[in-house]
Order: sequence, then structure tokens, then C-alpha cells
Amino acid sequence: MLIYEYLPHELARLGVVAKAAGLDHRRIAAQVCLARERAGRARTAPLEPHRLSEVFIAELRRLQWERIAGFMEKERMAAYVPSCDSRAIRYEERRLKRLMTDVAGAERSGVATPEIWRRRVYRIDAEPVGSSSPDMPVPAVHLMAASPDEADARAWAIHGRDGGLYQRGGYRIASVTQILPEPGELF
Repeated sequence: MLIYEYLPHELARLGVVAKAAGLDHRRIAAQVCLARERAGRARTAPLEPHRLSEVFIAELRRLQWERIAGFMEKERMAAYVPSCDSRAIRYEERRLKRLMTDVAGAERSGVATPEIWRRRVYRIDAEPVGSSSPDMPVPAVHLMAASPDEADARAWAIHGRDGGLYQRGGYRIASVTQILPEPGELF
């Protein structure tokens, strides 16, 4: 049985907490502005076929940066210290509790030995094969996978069928980019 060490929303929240550690009010405010801009751009982009999307990730990050900024102001912190943030501590406690619950449930089911998978979230962008119009939106999906190659293969397996997002070979995968965690975050 497969159990994810981190779910996408956990990666987004914990990544922001890790990135915010040690930042002062000015740097946190700059990150809040960047997160708001990214969320605004994500809302105007074409809709993605899954719940895990650029909008979902951008909004989670925006909310977390705004929460940290408010927390620092309320607590009058000169720099953000995650160990003083009870909500950040609760996020990690919830993740560990979810992990233990999933492992215990898998062991009780007796179906298979539980495997804890460390997955990343990748953004897979596609482009039309042959001539392309610069005005044509680029189909994008976000998927959890262990590597860029696995993300590429999963995208084709899910969306490469007739009637899928990449319909009848009309598209090719242009790029696979790790989105969560961002480089330097968590693992």
C-alpha cells in the first residue's frame, strides 16, 4: 500500500514556513506581494483538468505568506521563527499524525506492507506538434511523481489517450518542472 510522506498542500505550507524562517518584516512583505501576484496570474491562466493546479498551489502559498505576515505583526517579531508559530507546529503534527494513521490502517488491512513514498509535484507543459500559434494556450497539468521522467510518463498515461488533453498525438510534452517542494525546500 502506498502512503505519501507529504501531500501537495503539506508541501506548499511547509515549504513557505521553511522559506520564511529568519526573514524580517520587509522580506516577508515582499514575499506576500510576490505570492499575490503569482495567485493573480494563476487565476487568469487556462483551467487545468485536476484539483492539483497552479491556482491551488499559488493560493495555498499566498494564504500562508499572509498568515505569517499577520502572525509576525501580532507577535511583534523582528524575524520569523517557525518554532514560535503554534500553527506551523500544528501543520507538522497533523502531517505526522496522518502518516501514522495511514501506516496503521495499511498494517491493519493486511493487504500489503505499507510503502512511504516521497513524491514531488511537477508541472507538465505541452505544446502542439508542428506549427503552433503563440496565442494558443499551452495545456498544463500538475502531478505527483518521484522524478521528472515518471511525471512525463504519468502525464502521457493519463492524458495521451484519444479524447485526452493531448488528443491523438497533437501535442508533445515541452517541459517538466518541479514545483513542490521548490529547490532548497524540505528535501
